[in-house]
Amino acid sequence: MANRRLPSLSALRAFEAAARHESAKQAAEELSVTATAISHQIRLLEESLGVALFLRKPRKLELTDQGRELQQTLETAFDSIGATVERLRSGPCRQAITLSTTPAIAVRWLVPWVCMLRDTHPDIDLRFHTSHEPVALDGVTADVAIRYGDGRWPGLVAEKLFDNTFVPTCSPELGLHDAADLPRHSLIHFRAQGAVSAPIHWAAWQKLAQVPGLDVNAGLVFSDETHAISAAIGAQGVALMSRQLIEDELREGRLVQPFGPVMEGKPFHLVYPEGRRDDPTIKAVRDWVMGVPGGLCEVKG
Repeated sequence: MANRRLPSLSALRAFEAAARHESAKQAAEELSVTATAISHQIRLLEESLGVALFLRKPRKLELTDQGRELQQTLETAFDSIGATVERLRSGPCRQAITLSTTPAIAVRWLVPWVCMLRDTHPDIDLRFHTSHEPVALDGVTADVAIRYGDGRWPGLVAEKLFDNTFVPTCSPELGLHDAADLPRHSLIHFRAQGAVSAPIHWAAWQKLAQVPGLDVNAGLVFSDETHAISAAIGAQGVALMSRQLIEDELREGRLVQPFGPVMEGKPFHLVYPEGRRDDPTIKAVRDWVMGVPGGLCEVKG
C-alpha cells in the first residue's frame, strides 16, 4: 500500500472552499467555522507545501498558479468522493421487473405472496401488468409472464405451473345439488376483453352435460374473473370457474362444486425470453413464482 504523505484533510477542505468562493468568509459559512479558522488552515497548508496558494487582495483571494493546480485536483477528488458517498447512502442498486399475467392470477394467487419475494430479494421492485392479451416480453412492456396455453411459444422458455380445471361452482346458499336444477338459476359468465383464446364457457360445458332446458346465453356477464367469483360467492348464480383460482373458497365452504362434468382447460406456464434464462432478476422471480403455494411444485410435493 502506498505511503501517502498528505496534508491535513481539514486544511485541504478549507483551501478548496476558499478557492471556490474566492473568499475566506464564504468558505467559513459553508464549513460552519470562523473566517479566522479558514485563514489559519490555509497558512498551515502553505507552510506544509512550501508554496503560496493565494495572492491576498482586499476583499478577495486570488489563486496562484500552484493554488489553481491544487484547487482543480481537489475539486475532482471531492466530487468523486461525494458521488461515491451518495451512492453508498442510497443503498443497493434496485432492479425493477414487470410480470404480465391475468388479473385473477395476479390478485388471487400472486399478490398474497409478494412478501416472499420481498423478504428474499428486497432490492427487486416487482411491477404487475394485468391483461388477458399476451404482451411482448421485451423488457419494456414486460419481462416475464404467466400465460395459459400449450407451452409452445417460439423464443420463450415455458415452465408449467399448474393445470387449469373448470368446474361449476356456486354458493351453498343456493342449495343446488343436481344439474337438472341448473336452469332455475342464473348462469354467471366470464368473457375477457382482448383475450386471444376464450376460456372454457357454458356453451362448451353444456355440450358435455346436456342439461335439458339450459339457456347458455342467459345470465350475468363479467369481463373480470374476480367479479364473477364474487358474484358466485354472493349467491347471484352459478359460475364456471378455474378450480385453481377458487381453492380457498372451496376449502372454506364459501363455494361448492355441486356437480360435474369437470372440463380441462389449457395449463398455465411461466414464460420468459430464452436469452434471459441466466438473468439474476428473472431467476429470482422465477424461483418465487415456482414456490408460491398452490402451484405445480406444491401439488407434486
